[in-house]
Amino acid sequence: MSAIGTADAVLRLLLDGQPRTRAELIERSGLARSTVTGRIEALLAEGLVVPSGEAASTGGRPPARFRFNPTARLVLAADVGATHLSVALTDLTGAILHRTTSRLAIAEGPEVVLDAVAAAGQALLQEAGRSRTDLAGTGVGLPGPVEHSTGRPNHPPIMPGWDSYDVVGRLRRELPGPVLVDNDVNIMALGEHATAYPDVEHLLFVKVATGIGAGVISGGRLHRGAQGAAGDIGHIQAPGHTELCRCGNTGCLEAIASAAALASKLGRETSQDIVDLVRAGNAEATTAIRQAGREIGTVLAAAVSLLNPSVIVVGGSLAQAGDSLLAGLRETVYARSLPLATTDLRVVPSRTGRDAALLGAAALVVAHTLS
Repeated sequence: MSAIGTADAVLRLLLDGQPRTRAELIERSGLARSTVTGRIEALLAEGLVVPSGEAASTGGRPPARFRFNPTARLVLAADVGATHLSVALTDLTGAILHRTTSRLAIAEGPEVVLDAVAAAGQALLQEAGRSRTDLAGTGVGLPGPVEHSTGRPNHPPIMPGWDSYDVVGRLRRELPGPVLVDNDVNIMALGEHATAYPDVEHLLFVKVATGIGAGVISGGRLHRGAQGAAGDIGHIQAPGHTELCRCGNTGCLEAIASAAALASKLGRETSQDIVDLVRAGNAEATTAIRQAGREIGTVLAAAVSLLNPSVIVVGGSLAQAGDSLLAGLRETVYARSLPLATTDLRVVPSRTGRDAALLGAAALVVAHTLS
């Protein structure tokens, strides 16, 4: 077992950044002095803990203090979207140190996209002046269902050539450490929860972008479902609609309320085009995005009754358009859900914004590394 694994009990006490003496760690952990001493030595050897001065003396030699060193290792986080790729280096608290974003279509296929992820990661390490051996691992969010145990996409509707592709194996050929892969909305939910709502046990993160999906935090933990498809609300049928969806079904929420659907309706190309129209005061775009919020709210009302979250966080590119989307969503969620389920329910915009997926991908690796 690695030193990280054997030292976790002591390390957990230091993750808040507060320097502590050996005596304080013994008292708080309940472990024997020899055990704590051994674990501190292991953590010092790994670089995960460093000396942090001395505490006030109560007689005799002042006791040494130790603190967590978040820059001992780095994490590579990748947010692979339908039309973009963002890659970042973070420390072991998940704080973003360096990043890069480029336009890249997921439809280019796994070889092209994952080559770009690996190349961006190596460039960021060079920019940071760090070596490959400093990398604790890599977290990746993909815009489709993922079998989390293997990291393989599972029949993703907008990812031609990706089904069952060995994403983990491909990236590990060029990047050291574990590679953890998940659906992008799950990753965003993790990022929002870890960063903005760590004490909230029941949270629903809704991404409204090229597609529509939800990440479910229940009991403080991410709920993925049996095959990693939990939260795929974009393919629930919206009442009264028969539009053809790219998944092959008709009336899917994604076919009527996603950025792709609105762009087609408004004669635009991207979600950013729609956001720009709304911010410029375009009445047609504002009306369309508010109606999209109502349609999404109708489906979310069922999720509220089923899951009873205390917070619904709305993120994704269309959420950048301001209050119109949220207003429409709130309108139907509160009207169609039972009062008991909405008494303390908050429907709010994402606090992490465009960084949600990067923060979540980092959080996935940090939790794995420090466990």
